[in-house]
Amino acid sequence: MPLIQPFCGLRPAAGRAADVASPPYDVLSSPEARERAAGKPSSFLHISKAEIDLPADTDPYSPAVYAKSAENFSRLIADGVLIRDAAPCYYAYRLCMDEHVQTGIVAAASVTDYDSNRIRKHEFTRPDKEDDRVRQIEALSAQTGPVLLAYPDSLRADQLIASATGKDPVADACFDGVRHTVWLIDDAATIAGLSAAFDVMPNLYIADGHHRSAAASRVAAARPGCAGAGYFLSVIFPAHQMRIMDYNRLVRDLNGLPPETYLARVSENFSVSAAVDRVKPEKPGVVGMYLAGQWYRLEINPSLVPSTDPVRRLDVSLLSEQLLAPILGIADLRRDKRIDFVGGIRGLAELERRVDSGEMAVAFAMHATQMSDLMAVADSGQVMPPKSTWFEPKLADGLVSHIIA
Repeated sequence: MPLIQPFCGLRPAAGRAADVASPPYDVLSSPEARERAAGKPSSFLHISKAEIDLPADTDPYSPAVYAKSAENFSRLIADGVLIRDAAPCYYAYRLCMDEHVQTGIVAAASVTDYDSNRIRKHEFTRPDKEDDRVRQIEALSAQTGPVLLAYPDSLRADQLIASATGKDPVADACFDGVRHTVWLIDDAATIAGLSAAFDVMPNLYIADGHHRSAAASRVAAARPGCAGAGYFLSVIFPAHQMRIMDYNRLVRDLNGLPPETYLARVSENFSVSAAVDRVKPEKPGVVGMYLAGQWYRLEINPSLVPSTDPVRRLDVSLLSEQLLAPILGIADLRRDKRIDFVGGIRGLAELERRVDSGEMAVAFAMHATQMSDLMAVADSGQVMPPKSTWFEPKLADGLVSHIIA
């Protein structure tokens, strides 16, 4: 089976992309989604967050939510807001955020290659979140949340995708400071060239969407005779174009330590220097720390950085092993309620605000994980610590969906 294949995408009708496109289902709370979709009956949030159309106290994982999602999905199709291409296609997808631009391909990616680890993972998944995506796919007989994938260097794939962006797009929408543009790729030669260019790639890498891809695998296993279920909706960008932002940490208290004692403990494994301005780490091994109104620059002792282990040499791992666990007593990043995480898109001012308010005691500004780090971890068969990567810009929901029935 090919690594990727074209498919008959379900997408907004001409001129309707701005009405339909919405943020990913997992970046908005139910109240936020309800507010964003108010007065917008065609917003895809009515499908991806269908609890907004039910009483406010509705459990977002109740059967009524999935039923409402299917009802809303069918309504947008019946009303002609969403249309389906008659023949299998690829789609070029461009994200523009400030000066950052990345252009990739919307394709159906092979579940078989996901199961065999040719499409590589770097995170654990949670059963409850997998279950949610399985129920959503089953209710709609469609995958509506794309998996964000990265492909290794391929000049041929880059050129073919770029060639598709010279004509008029079929979708163009802008929200939250990001422009989303989609072009149809329907000529046979380009489709064949793209399929061939991807088929020779040794691997693809999941950047975001581990629960969506895991759910697609489960649905495929439950539908052995369904060809459409053997592939999952993906948007695949060249790895060299993708941007990971810092994913910062805040801790509620100093584990009973006076600030002076805490700083002395930190200085055992880090060089610690007070800073005049905010510290945004300029290289791996450097961490900014905000404590009691003061920024500090921490630099890990080089002898503590493993040379070969792609997980333990990550800055997020070094901070956990050398500071969070032994000094602040935070050993389980997934369950400990004393730690919180803030995506770098919100800036260092957000760290200051939460510490200055007294909500948190100390904040850590991290150097962003690199795509090469993510790929090295995935290639090693290991997983990253929780909250290691924050990808920006995010994909939109609703611009292209994959019917599997």
